[in-house]
Amino acid sequence: MISNFRRYLLSLSLLIGVAAPWAANAQASISSVGSGSVEDRVTTLERISNAQAQLLQQLQQQMSDNQSDIDSLRGQIQQNTYQLNQVVERQKQIYQQIDSLSSGNKGEQQAAGDASAAASAGGEAGAAASSGTPVQSGDANSDYNAAVALILEKKQYDQAITALQAWVKRYPDSTYQPNANYWLGQLFYNKGKKDDAAYYYATVVKNYPKSPKASEALLKVGVIMQEKNDTAKAKAVFQQVIKLYPNTDSAKQAQKRLSGL
Repeated sequence: MISNFRRYLLSLSLLIGVAAPWAANAQASISSVGSGSVEDRVTTLERISNAQAQLLQQLQQQMSDNQSDIDSLRGQIQQNTYQLNQVVERQKQIYQQIDSLSSGNKGEQQAAGDASAAASAGGEAGAAASSGTPVQSGDANSDYNAAVALILEKKQYDQAITALQAWVKRYPDSTYQPNANYWLGQLFYNKGKKDDAAYYYATVVKNYPKSPKASEALLKVGVIMQEKNDTAKAKAVFQQVIKLYPNTDSAKQAQKRLSGL
């Protein structure tokens, strides 16, 4: 846009540059009109005057056109400035959402450690609660929080399982998928359904290997194999934890369990 503006100014300068010598020549012609009959001299002056008027009209038209182009460029600049501001604002919102999700994931990591204790303390108390799937709002975050509240606040573990199973199917693209599957593994593990627990733990590792929950989930698979007296598989899983997630607490625990096998 700036280059177009400069091009218009250049064209105007060229036009004026071309017109100036012509006008000077015309002025010189006027001053040189001093011979011939009066009628001839009047005719010559009229011709020169008409030429100057025509040139002035052309210059005015060119200036008008240039002003229109300048106004158009100014409008485009204002529009682009507005769009740029919108993009910047959108980027701020995205970064805020990322920070919010990161904080949420950290909170869930802490809460996951309390889930086992909460489920064990509650035992089968939640089994007496209604087992129907809670009404979902259509918002992934709200429905996820409602399902987790069934665990941490209401101690309704069976209903939480139903709610989380419905949630993972309905919101496959949510960033909370690793957490939801991990919760299901925890809940089934505390119910003594170790095969179901291993399935959901393995889902975290397979589908979300870079999730903060992945190392813990893989460790839990190894623990389940160990508890089922499948020593060979337990060793293989613990070795994978150490290989894939070195320098983590899960890797340290896996090493301790390997030493005890």
